[in-house]
Amino acid sequence: MATSNDLKNGMVLVFDNQLWQVVEFQHVKPGKGPAFVRTKLKNVLSGKTVDRTLNAGVKVETATVDRRDMQYLYNDGADYIFMDEDTYEQIPVTPEVLGDAAHFLLENQRAIVAFHEGTVLSVELPASVVLEVAQTEPGLQGDRSNAGTKPATLETGFEIQVPLFLNIGDKVKVDTRTGDYISRA
Repeated sequence: MATSNDLKNGMVLVFDNQLWQVVEFQHVKPGKGPAFVRTKLKNVLSGKTVDRTLNAGVKVETATVDRRDMQYLYNDGADYIFMDEDTYEQIPVTPEVLGDAAHFLLENQRAIVAFHEGTVLSVELPASVVLEVAQTEPGLQGDRSNAGTKPATLETGFEIQVPLFLNIGDKVKVDTRTGDYISRA
């Protein structure tokens, strides 16, 4: 148990027998009346986001979340298989839990897998990954006032917008949170 004053981003709480992750919070002390905490919570399993207001000092139930470093091994068609590097235990992760992280996964890549009571909650990738451009059209420079972009398919099959000077075989750094091109690697 914790109080609403102890909330932090990323903390997992239990409300109505469901797990909710704190996305953001704000302590508010109005000039008149008691203080309160305004929060934005994301349902860990469904991904639904809600706003919730809690009175200051109210007790909230926290969930124990175990975060383990794991290695992505392969996709067996239905699930993505991760291996615990300490115990060599292999764990299947469904595409629904993995979400957009599947666009940036390469074999033998490291990730942090979050568990609650044996259930996989989420997979966290590094903030950026380096991937190779598998397919793109040649970029043609022309008369334009700003830098142009073109679509490029990465080695994982995900398509992003890249600058015109990139070619097939170039390695690019991609932001895993937004899916945007960062730089040439």
